[in-house]
Amino acid sequence: MACNSIKQFTYDACQANLGGIKNVWLANYVEGAATISESGETEGVVTAFAEGVEWVKYPMRKNVASMTSTLNASTEGATYVSTELAMVFSKMETQKRLAIVALALGEAMALVEDSNGKLWFLGKDAPLTATAGTGETGTAKGDRNAYTVTLTDESLEFPHEVSGELRPASTTTEG
Repeated sequence: MACNSIKQFTYDACQANLGGIKNVWLANYVEGAATISESGETEGVVTAFAEGVEWVKYPMRKNVASMTSTLNASTEGATYVSTELAMVFSKMETQKRLAIVALALGEAMALVEDSNGKLWFLGKDAPLTATAGTGETGTAKGDRNAYTVTLTDESLEFPHEVSGELRPASTTTEG
């Protein structure tokens, strides 16, 4: 018995493609915050967010943030996707330390803008969980002085793309 049919997509080997993350928006978790289209050209795309969600924008420095999604499947039939959002916040200071502690204790959802200009939603099925973090001064003058934090999303699916017309109104915070 097949659950889903194979879906076709077009592949352009000459299309530009960049790695990395430009911006991350974080908000307090709201169950059912995203409306995901179920048909047509926007099938599987986030087309709206619940009213009242307040996003905080964190611009990311080049080459310091990543999003990695891993499909996990067992022979018992359990299938889920684990997505890790790893971020670096330069210069250790109290305000950033307190924000990271709040992330570790709270429930969040995220929007991730990749270097291709695509926006991805994390937190569809459950709040993100802080799964790792460090604070480091570095050794040499040229070393990084920063906090790092990893937020993990465990969902039934890979992150959903957000419609190109839908950009969050947000407060910007230094990255």
